[in-house]
Amino acid sequence: MGVVMEQKVGEKLVAALKKRDDAESQESFVKAMELTKAYASSGSATHYSAVTRLFYDLFEMFETGDDPRKKK
Repeated sequence: MGVVMEQKVGEKLVAALKKRDDAESQESFVKAMELTKAYASSGSATHYSAVTRLFYDLFEMFETGDDPRKKK
């Protein structure tokens, strides 16, 4: 995935945060947040950056339909 795609995903995430009621990416945001909260509360996270990375990867996956592990 290129820089342009990452920028678009980032812009959609910012829009979802700023306009919680009418953002087109709201469903992706809610799904990613719920899964991330479950992971963080499970005690499996060993570092806070793992939680933030997981959230972004999940949001990206729900927005694009692509597996974020493929870009690594």
